[in-house]
Amino acid sequence: MASEMFTVVADLIGQTMATTLDEAALPATELRARMESMVGTLPLLDGTTVETVDIDGVPAEWVRPAVVAADACILYLHGGGYVIGSCNTHRPLASHLAARSGLPLLVVDYRLGPEHRYPAAVGDALAAYAWLRAHGFGRGGIVVAGDSAGGGLTLATLLALRDRGLPLPALGVAISPWTDLTLSGDSMASMADRDPMVKREGLQRMANWYLGDADPRDPLVSPLFGDPTGLPPLLIHVGEVETLRDDAVRFAERATAAGVDVTLEVWPEMIHVWHAFGAAVPESEAAVTRVAEFVAARLGLSAPAVMEA
Repeated sequence: MASEMFTVVADLIGQTMATTLDEAALPATELRARMESMVGTLPLLDGTTVETVDIDGVPAEWVRPAVVAADACILYLHGGGYVIGSCNTHRPLASHLAARSGLPLLVVDYRLGPEHRYPAAVGDALAAYAWLRAHGFGRGGIVVAGDSAGGGLTLATLLALRDRGLPLPALGVAISPWTDLTLSGDSMASMADRDPMVKREGLQRMANWYLGDADPRDPLVSPLFGDPTGLPPLLIHVGEVETLRDDAVRFAERATAAGVDVTLEVWPEMIHVWHAFGAAVPESEAAVTRVAEFVAARLGLSAPAVMEA
């Protein structure tokens, strides 16, 4: 059963998100501004340092914990339907992931639609990964991770790297990933009344802004329709009552059938990207800690690498 704090926070976030994102008349720029004002001022954990970097024209920032536990790093791709979201909106979540894992996160401000349609986001993610390798970061391993659209972009990036014959990261982490921009999952309808954050109408609008004339079944748009053979180990988190639940479950099933080492966790009663709710919410803290433990175990780090926040 969900904690009382989770219920309170989820209801509040759901009400705010419904007001912010489900107004069809709002342009993308206004949606971004509202998202920034809603979550962009949340505090970071003590000891977190932030450093802006330029990746050949792509803005990004390092979010580092107070204590760095290993010579590895996480390339983080934020969510927001390929239309909203930024380093600013996801800095608090990055701070918690950094503190729990003991690893620095490179959060990428990849280009967004409708101004920059597919394949801009994929191109920026690939550029960031190449930049990390070229500059010698992550000698102990690079993890590619992301939430929501960033979770889908994480999987698309892995597919693109594999298809290009490039060295793959050590593993991938997809939190509530959007893997199907055709919106064909049964949970789109079955969870519509239970998911307070993500609705079909809003997803369709963002898909249209991002895609333009692109095929929504392109594997680098919708990784669900790609061949996952040869991908690195994956951790996939999704909430039980998400409209995007089946995006995660179906991709995990396809990847497992293709021989990929997949750990799928469907968390009871959880909603979209509950990891971002903060340290005061037990379920959020537990989910972030679980991600950190998975990363530490798969990179062969010692237990102390999962740092106390």
